Amino acid sequence: MNPSDSDDRVPNRRGVAAVIRRGLRFLVIRRAADVAAPGMLCFPGGGLEPGETEENAVVRELFEELGVGAMPRRRLWRKVTPWGVDLAWWLVELDPKQQITPNPAEVAECLWLTDRELEHRGDLLESNHQFLAAWKNGEIDLS
Repeated sequence: MNPSDSDDRVPNRRGVAAVIRRGLRFLVIRRAADVAAPGMLCFPGGGLEPGETEENAVVRELFEELGVGAMPRRRLWRKVTPWGVDLAWWLVELDPKQQITPNPAEVAECLWLTDRELEHRGDLLESNHQFLAAWKNGEIDLS
């Protein structure tokens, strides 16, 4: 099956991704060496724990990965990834005074990149390329 047909897959778990912007730049992380898809870039986030809401998962994941408090605003998009994860992308705000402190067990580095920079990255997870394409096609409102 082609990864672009991922909506036909039966999800094996649920997850969230945080879409955080500062001006024209998106916050993305490079995954640490000992997590799934090591070295790849993606929006920060992770799996939902049993009984957890998407909003609570976004807050927990950002605290665990980046040591920051988060304010989830709204779900932007939802899609089953090529790996069978029912993933919800959330628009999230961070207090700009907070310092991002990556957890080295999960995050190798944090980058603030424009959509153009992200589009050309071969190390960006495919589901994130799909999110950016949907946004550019007008399917997602980031305002």
